[in-house]
Amino acid sequence: MSDVQEATNQLLDVNLCENQRSLQVMESRPGSESENLQVTIGATVPTGFEQTAADEVREKLRSSCKISKDRGKIYFDISVESLAQVHCLRSVDNLFVVVQELKDYQFKDTKEEVLKDFEELAGKLPWSDPLKVWKINTSFKKKKTKRKKINENSSKEKIDNGQGDKRDKKDVKKELTDNALGSHILDYYENPAIKEEISTLVGDDLASCKDEADESSREETDPEVLKFRVTCNRAGEKHCFSSNEAARDFGGAVQDYFKWKADMTSFDVEVLLNIHDNEIVVGIALTEESLHRRNITHFGPTTLRSTLAYGMLRLCAPQPTDIIVDPMCGTGAIPIEGATEWTNCYHIAGDNNPLAVNRAANNISSLLTKNQIKEGKLSWGLPIDVVQWDVCNLPLRTGSVDIIVTDMPFGKRMGSKKRNWNLYPACLREMSRVCRPGTGRAVLLTQDKKCFTKALSGMGHLWRKVHTVWVNIGGLHAAVYLLKRTPQAFVHSSEQDGERTPW
Repeated sequence: MSDVQEATNQLLDVNLCENQRSLQVMESRPGSESENLQVTIGATVPTGFEQTAADEVREKLRSSCKISKDRGKIYFDISVESLAQVHCLRSVDNLFVVVQELKDYQFKDTKEEVLKDFEELAGKLPWSDPLKVWKINTSFKKKKTKRKKINENSSKEKIDNGQGDKRDKKDVKKELTDNALGSHILDYYENPAIKEEISTLVGDDLASCKDEADESSREETDPEVLKFRVTCNRAGEKHCFSSNEAARDFGGAVQDYFKWKADMTSFDVEVLLNIHDNEIVVGIALTEESLHRRNITHFGPTTLRSTLAYGMLRLCAPQPTDIIVDPMCGTGAIPIEGATEWTNCYHIAGDNNPLAVNRAANNISSLLTKNQIKEGKLSWGLPIDVVQWDVCNLPLRTGSVDIIVTDMPFGKRMGSKKRNWNLYPACLREMSRVCRPGTGRAVLLTQDKKCFTKALSGMGHLWRKVHTVWVNIGGLHAAVYLLKRTPQAFVHSSEQDGERTPW
């Protein structure tokens, strides 16, 4: 039942891009001053794809965009009228409105002086306009869904109904961990270049979750008082304070200034304190749940973020009528994102694992059902097909594919490093066969960079490396390779035909 409930929640999630326009009009009518309000929006994006996200902002919002020195963030100016369109961006994970940016901030020498400055900072910031934007935004932001909790409850039932011995509990605990990683393996992008601390505190409240729950219950009698929390992201080596201390003291000052109530879980306002070396950005969160949660309802062990899938697709610049293939599609994140955004191309998803093919098909079906609910009529469908195949022996004509985009096995949760030494060369060779000579291109994601580089070195006559994007996926340093198919025609080898490497 948990999968059914999860899928139902996803299907009933109203499509943001369709409803935001009407809600935007409703919100902008009462106050004419809000219509002309200009604000700076910050967005977190997959590390390495900052330029891709900036290009999308310029293209769709006609707004200038600045890439932050802090990897994984961009900033751009908009009018409040464009706020709904911001939520329709495909390359951003989370959004926030900037309260103030402090460049070349001079930190004091001692911890006590620095924390005192944080306390005084809260009362000096221009909160008025950002809070207006936050209020308008709350009407149409995507609400957070609770998928993980369902899995935990179902696993806990196994403990209660079983024998209850220690070994079973350990197994269930491991299963919980695996499920969490499998469903949300790309939930967090760590900074590969610098050490970063993330801390969430609320004012001076450092009590246990139980105390917070009790306090939340008491506050239900006073619904007009806003609840808040402060999240501090600190990156840099020359700070004499921790993110915990910064969030605690700054949050306490915010609490005193607004007379808000502190709540770590059921908060209305999330104040962000981003510190990168000597730069401080204070913001208010505009997303409750990351915007990458949009297409997938049936998760696999390595489900790719939709925002990362979009970045990979955009990297190869799809053109109308292009045939785009993901030969190792998994849950179908890449081809589904492609079919949603590039509807004038044809997308083929394939995998050798029948479970993966089934998940991809279910995800497509769920998305079609959601589109039908949104439009109130039968959907025409999506330009996409799902096939079970052997990636080293694709049932496609030679030179029939324009673009190949795929997430290759890392050799961690899927496959193994040892198998990759045989798989990667065979994959690249088969991809070179089906890809159109001269104009074909491939975008391949892998963490096994050594194996991939070795395999590519033997295919120099068929593939040319154009660009490499370094990304960080769940703590794993990976690379996205953009390859261009050379004009040289593919020559069948009798030995290769006779000895295909199965995957």
